[in-house]
Amino acid sequence: MANERRVVITGCGVATPFGVGVESLWDGLTSGKSGIRKIEAYDPGGFDSVLGAEVPELKTRDYIPKNYRKSVKVMARDIELAVACAYEAVKDAGLVTKCIIDRGESEGPVTICPTRFGANIGAGLICADIQELAGSLQTSGNHDTLEFDFKQWGQEGMTTLTPLWLLKFLPNMLGCHVTIVHDAQAPSNTITCGEASSHLAIGEAYRTIARGAADVCICGGAESKMNPMSVMRQQVMGRLVSGHDDTPDQACKPFGSDTDGMVAGEGGGLLILEELESAKARGARIYCEVAGFGAASKITSWHEPDPSGRALSLAIKNALADADLSPDQVNLLCTMGTGINRYDEGELAGIRTAFDDRKNIPAIANKGAVGMGGAGCGSIDLAATTMAMHHNTIPPSKNASSAQTGGLLQFAESDPVDARIDVAVSHAYSLSGAQTAAVVLRRYEA
Repeated sequence: MANERRVVITGCGVATPFGVGVESLWDGLTSGKSGIRKIEAYDPGGFDSVLGAEVPELKTRDYIPKNYRKSVKVMARDIELAVACAYEAVKDAGLVTKCIIDRGESEGPVTICPTRFGANIGAGLICADIQELAGSLQTSGNHDTLEFDFKQWGQEGMTTLTPLWLLKFLPNMLGCHVTIVHDAQAPSNTITCGEASSHLAIGEAYRTIARGAADVCICGGAESKMNPMSVMRQQVMGRLVSGHDDTPDQACKPFGSDTDGMVAGEGGGLLILEELESAKARGARIYCEVAGFGAASKITSWHEPDPSGRALSLAIKNALADADLSPDQVNLLCTMGTGINRYDEGELAGIRTAFDDRKNIPAIANKGAVGMGGAGCGSIDLAATTMAMHHNTIPPSKNASSAQTGGLLQFAESDPVDARIDVAVSHAYSLSGAQTAAVVLRRYEA
C-alpha cells in the first residue's frame, strides 16, 4: 500500500478459556496449558462430546460504566465477550475513551477524537437462549403430532417474548454496544463470515486507517459456540471430536491423524489499530505493524473444504504482495489448525502452494489449547501472533505435531522457542462458507 498511511497495533484485548486479558492468553499458551474441559454451563450429556472451551467468570459490569449497566439485560453472551475485549484493548493501548472517563478511571480528556475512532467487528449468527424460547416453543407446538406450528408461533408464541428480545441476538449488536460505550463515531462495520470474520474485520480496519478515514480502529471479533443449538449444529455437520471425555487436554489435535474433530469454544479478541504518527505522538507502545492484508473466496462446496486449498493460498499470496514481501521472508505462520482432518489437509495444501513448497516453516496452532470459537478465533490467533513477535518467542502448539505436516510446518511442541520474528502471517477461513483471509504483521523499528 505505497504512499498510504502506516498502521500499527497498540492494544490487544482478549477473552479465552484462560481468562480475560492478553497476558492470560500468553501465559496459557507459553506454559502449554489447555483451556478445554467438560462443559459447565449446562448438562452436555446428550452430545457426542461433553467437552468445550468456556471463558471463565466473565462479569460484564466490570467492563462498562455504571450508567450503562441496564444494557446488560439485552446482551447475549457474544456481545458480553466483545464488550470485555474492547475494554481490555483500550486499557492495553493506554487510550482514554468515554468508557474510561465514565468509569471514573480518568478525568479525561479523551485520547482520540470520537469522529476519528472507528470499529470493525466480526460476529457469528447468535443463537437464542433456549430458556428464553422454551415457553414460546411450548405454546407453538402441536402436542398431538409433536410438530412445530408456525401459525401458532406467529399468533401466540411470539407474544411471550419481551419487546427487546431480538436485540440480544443481532450480530451487529456487538459493534453497537462497543461503539456506544467508547463513543467511536468514525466508520464502523460488522462482518459475519464465520471463522474468517476477525481477519476480514481487521483487514477492513487496516484499509480504513490507511486511506485516512480514521486514526484509530477497534477491530477483531467475538463469538460463543457453546450454546447447545450451536454445539448441535457442529455435531450434525460431523465436526465435533468424540472419545476424549476423560482426557480433555488431548481432545483437539491440529493436523493430527489419530483424532478427528474440533472442540467447540468461545471467546474473542479486539485489537487497537492506529495510524503510526498518531501512536508516536501520544508515546504509545507499538507491538508491531500491520503490513498487508489479502482475501479470497473458494468456489467449491459451501460446507466442505476444498482439498486443494486454492482460496487460502490466494489470500496468503495477496497479503504478502500487499506487504511487498516474499514467502521466504516469513518467520512465523499462525495456522488455523482445526483438528478436523479434512479441513486441516486442505489447509496444508493451501500453505504448501502459497509458500512454494518451503519446508519447516515456523508455525503455531492454538485450537488444541483454546478450542474453536467461531468468529472470535481469528482475532485470538492474531493476538497470539502479535505477542509472539513482541516477546520474540514462539509458544508451544498444544497437541500439534510437526511430523504430521510432512515437513511443511515446524511447531514448538513442548516448550517455548526463542526466535526473532520480523514477519508473521496469520490466516483463517470459514468452515461453512467461501471466505478466506490473511494478515501480515511486521516488526516495527522506530
